[in-house]
Amino acid sequence: MKQFRKESIFDRFFKHRDSLIIQYKNGDISKREFLEANFDFVQRIKLKPFSKVDSYEKGIYNYQYYNAIAKYYNMLSADIKDDFNFARQYKSCRYKANYYYNEKDKATLQLLRFLEFENIEAYFIKVESEYLNGKLYEIVLKDYEYAIFHSKSKWLLKILKEEGIFKEVKKTSLIDEYINEKY
Repeated sequence: MKQFRKESIFDRFFKHRDSLIIQYKNGDISKREFLEANFDFVQRIKLKPFSKVDSYEKGIYNYQYYNAIAKYYNMLSADIKDDFNFARQYKSCRYKANYYYNEKDKATLQLLRFLEFENIEAYFIKVESEYLNGKLYEIVLKDYEYAIFHSKSKWLLKILKEEGIFKEVKKTSLIDEYINEKY
């Protein structure tokens, strides 16, 4: 008789994440819809980030959690940026976006440390945005599918260089279309 195991939270998380990536790649959803679905998912499952990263799954979940919330607040702030009536809300959204982006970078570092910085590469990426040019870099975990992170954190960049995994080149992002699409 077959044993059936209950689907774990990580099974659900990775299935949802992979599904969204495929839908986006196929053009079935926009970048905005992708970001909103990620945010809705982390809110719906009510699983907070892990304080200790002792597995790839925990590390990627933490990154995704903080990235989804940061991008959501960044998107909200962009929506109300030019509306004087929402100046206070704009500042609040910007603060939250920056806070969660920083937490995302800390989560990235936790995962990289867990992986002992092995089989990882990082480099600046070519972007259409003048603001992000020379600031945004990509971190690729070569042993895992869809494990591509982005940051513009100077403190994280310094650590990547110290660990010898940052290459002083500018490449096209592995997910160039996503990176350069506005939302």
